[in-house]
Amino acid sequence: MAKQQFDNPDLTPFKGPAGGWGSLRSVAEILPRERVSPEAVRELVRQNKPDGFACVSCAWPKPADHHPAEFCEEGAKATAWELTGYRTTPEFFAKHTLTELRSWSDYALEQHGRLTHPLRYDAATDRYVACAWDEAFDTIAAALKPLDPKSVVFYASGRASLETSYMYGLMARMFGNQNLPDSSNMCHESTSVGLKAAIGVPVGTTQLRDFEVCDLVMIFGHNIGSNAPRMLHPLRSARKRGCEVIAVNPLRERGLERFTDPQNPVEMTLLKESNIATQFIQVKAGGDLAVMMGIAKYLVEWDDAALTAGSPAVLDHDFIAEHTHGFDAFVAKVRGAEWPAIEAEAGVPLAEIEAAARRYAKARAVMAVYGMGLTQHVKGVENVRMLVNLLLMRGNIGKPGAGPTPVRGHSNVQGQRTVGITEKTELVPVAKLKAQFGFDPPTEKGLDTVETCRGVIDGSVKAVIGLGGNFLRAVPETAAMEAAWPKLDVSVQIATKLNRNHLFAGRVTYLLPCLGRIERDVQASGEQAVSVEDSTSCIHGSRGKASPASPHLLSEPAIVGALAKRLLPPNPRIDWDAWVGDYALIRDAIEETYPEIFPDFNARMFTPGGFWKGNKAAERIWLTKSGKAEFLAPEGLSATGFADADRRFRLMTLRSNDQFNTTVYGYHDRFRGVKGTRDVLFINRADMAEMQLAEGQIVALESDAGDGVARRRDGLIVHAYDIPRGCLGAYYPECNVLMPVEHHADESHVPAAKSVPVRLVA
Repeated sequence: MAKQQFDNPDLTPFKGPAGGWGSLRSVAEILPRERVSPEAVRELVRQNKPDGFACVSCAWPKPADHHPAEFCEEGAKATAWELTGYRTTPEFFAKHTLTELRSWSDYALEQHGRLTHPLRYDAATDRYVACAWDEAFDTIAAALKPLDPKSVVFYASGRASLETSYMYGLMARMFGNQNLPDSSNMCHESTSVGLKAAIGVPVGTTQLRDFEVCDLVMIFGHNIGSNAPRMLHPLRSARKRGCEVIAVNPLRERGLERFTDPQNPVEMTLLKESNIATQFIQVKAGGDLAVMMGIAKYLVEWDDAALTAGSPAVLDHDFIAEHTHGFDAFVAKVRGAEWPAIEAEAGVPLAEIEAAARRYAKARAVMAVYGMGLTQHVKGVENVRMLVNLLLMRGNIGKPGAGPTPVRGHSNVQGQRTVGITEKTELVPVAKLKAQFGFDPPTEKGLDTVETCRGVIDGSVKAVIGLGGNFLRAVPETAAMEAAWPKLDVSVQIATKLNRNHLFAGRVTYLLPCLGRIERDVQASGEQAVSVEDSTSCIHGSRGKASPASPHLLSEPAIVGALAKRLLPPNPRIDWDAWVGDYALIRDAIEETYPEIFPDFNARMFTPGGFWKGNKAAERIWLTKSGKAEFLAPEGLSATGFADADRRFRLMTLRSNDQFNTTVYGYHDRFRGVKGTRDVLFINRADMAEMQLAEGQIVALESDAGDGVARRRDGLIVHAYDIPRGCLGAYYPECNVLMPVEHHADESHVPAAKSVPVRLVA
């Protein structure tokens, strides 16, 4: 197995653009490192194509008019990671105890290769041992049946298909709970709560085609170059036709500054670059609320002056009168905001906010793109609502080229919610499920991610089933969670590779390896396809063609179906075996449950560019209590949820250019100039001087949550970086150990990972 080991970390600043030769070199490096076969390399040609497979990383759309190579650097890494030539066999576990493996890095665990056999944890030897599939399913079901269904959690990673997710949610509800936390709980639940309250739908209103007609794109809290690089193509095209881009982010992420298209021979040969952002506002972590309030205040003041002078209005008063509610109360809040407080909380001069407001005031159609830099704060829901307020002020929802555009991470996390992976009854057609399958679905709210963590720690959660993901590594309160996990009665993880969650065993523990989305899935009726939903609410078919990593793997639907058969009493309305034998039957069931979203599902699933599931807010139909879009004023100007104090820093946890969520592909965060390590603390040079720190000095961070719990992250290398004063950056998930489980967004419970209160210990 090839490992990346570095004795001398390199922190040399990177001066190149996003994309370009750096991107090609990165792809060229990982393919041989992962021993990817020629067959697997050929699969890249099918990636994100209409009849190909949907990328297993981000949820950016599969366009109808595609490029010859419709994958980005991160997508190619994800494909290489899944189609690796390395294998983690039962012989590997015979040589290594779980206790020993806990000393391995996240990278080393996953890079060892694909799991090949179903595995049972043997407590006597502290090892996984191979077992038969029937044994696994029988034992798991037998261990779950005596438990109170309310004590069992069914977690779902955002990579699972619509078909698997529908089966999984149905199994949980038929078992007796809707404890269905998922990846959305950790990232975009603030979007689901904020948008639902404001415009009546929990998702964005725009589509890919809106990039062709917008004249301003505002991007808040999203590192596009690392997390959704294919989005740079429509952004660059928009810029070339004169569209402006305002980027609001604590770090000057390279993808939002400069981009060279790897698929453009002229740009590659001449080393040409496209400037993406026309304005970059380097806000303090948690200061986005203040920036948005400042823009709103300028708009209100200019509108007042225009109306007094008899000039054209700045605000869209006709839209506001016809389509919105709560405008007067919101404007009163805006008028009451003081300019010095706005400037202090934003951390940028008012002139920068004014320049952004002028760009917004003159734009006819505005898209507001955002990521977890808005959602992962204590006031993350208020961030989302304030973004909607800005759009409503000038009628920028429900017209071409305009609307909120949340960029999802996992490739089907939005789709899972569409087909029932949620802890919230109001998001599930309970009456329809009862009529369709003849059972009484639970109606009380289930456990979300934060509540699951509480339950694992206090012992009220007795079992966790994981449909993919790396739950224990992704959640906050790392030390307490790892200490409590072995007390579970049952721990079952469905996975393709080994990760840290698998190294903490409960009383009954199984590791069930599954086919990856890119691999050929043959069932009783022949080769199968699955479906996913992208960030713009379009549904796409996905067909794997690569040879499976092992003959002993089962598909995710097969695993869920086999477990459901043993766990649940027989139901004449569900033939789990038939569903597993022909996924089209699952899609028929989905269509019956959600007829407005999935009419003619099987016939339309491979529509080029996907088929849109519809969005009432995009039609200016507001499914809110008032029947109108709601102006919802924030309580304050900071999203952090804690007060500033002497020597207290705001820590942002970051993802590397060589990473997707908890999956670490390597140790080269190219855009930030970090190679050979992830133990880096990004800090403002002035803060370094004040703290009397030197470049390269080793320091620790300690939690400053004020709850009496000691949390510490040692061994961080001080590195001067262009980051706002009072803010620090360090890598996720390694720094989750510093985040209390109760440090989460109000209402949505999203862990507030973008502003964690810490102190620096030299």
